[in-house]
Amino acid sequence: MSTVADKLAKKSTRKTGGKQVRLRLVYVDFWSAVKLSFLGAVALAVVTMVSFFLIFLVLQATIMASASEFVAKFSDGTIVLTEVVGLPQVMAFAAVVAILNLIVFTVLGAVIAGIYNLAVKVTGGLLVGFMSN
Repeated sequence: MSTVADKLAKKSTRKTGGKQVRLRLVYVDFWSAVKLSFLGAVALAVVTMVSFFLIFLVLQATIMASASEFVAKFSDGTIVLTEVVGLPQVMAFAAVVAILNLIVFTVLGAVIAGIYNLAVKVTGGLLVGFMSN
């Protein structure tokens, strides 16, 4: 079975100074893909938590007082914005977002690995070339 990648590999007649190696990626291990996507999702969760914290601190230092006064005018003082949008509430929301992202990205990594393994049967896989100088 000849693929487009094989035809392109045969067409390259240019001589190079280094040794060339062509490898074909024909299988992605399912559990390795799940573990790798989980680790990436954990890193993204940490970044999410830190970024929510830093954004909250910046907003609190810059516009939280004026926004609280603005909301108090419309609600006749019944809603205090600093109580509704405090650090515990923001960090709880960030934790929920981080956990949902962790689950979604881990499942997405598993699904992509499965789809790639099915697509390899049709396409023949990815042809990757390496060259040493």
